[in-house]
Amino acid sequence: MSRIGKKPISIPKGVEINVSEGNYVKVKGPKGALEQQLPEEVTIEQQNGVLTVSRPSDDQRLRALHGLTRSLLANMVTGVTDGYQRVLEISGVGFRASREGKNIILQVGFSHPIRVVPPEGITFEILDRKSANEPQQVIIRGINKQTVGEEAAKLRNLRPPEPYKGYGIRYRGEKVRRKAGKTGKTK
Repeated sequence: MSRIGKKPISIPKGVEINVSEGNYVKVKGPKGALEQQLPEEVTIEQQNGVLTVSRPSDDQRLRALHGLTRSLLANMVTGVTDGYQRVLEISGVGFRASREGKNIILQVGFSHPIRVVPPEGITFEILDRKSANEPQQVIIRGINKQTVGEEAAKLRNLRPPEPYKGYGIRYRGEKVRRKAGKTGKTK
């Protein structure tokens, strides 16, 4: 049996879960509401403030869907209670981010600034640098884990970290493998 799939999901106070026909799930909480169509093959039961996911047989496809469905439900419950965030670091000479209303403007080595408009449900926050040597941090927040991750990946793709000086946009804690530069020819 799936180790992830058989774990029960406890429902915190203030969270309402509605499972309608065809496993269409709506989750409401203090931070907002999420809804998603989950696979119909698995069974979702709600009893005494606990959600459980079960499967009818040990078919290969059902085993895969069992753990997936449980993870998606747990992510929805966590999203509406706590929310998700990804932190990006911008490092490089002249590289910086600034706010313009809800949008952010990135200056990351191109001839023009890049304006990024957040999708619905996503907010950007920019932390100022404490010293000149520290990278500037951009925090992406939202209740949908997938949307937060996609938006962070899009921002990182604008200027991925390069291996020689380490300039660019990276996730916090990401290790960039550095390469040695050119060596001078001696005669």
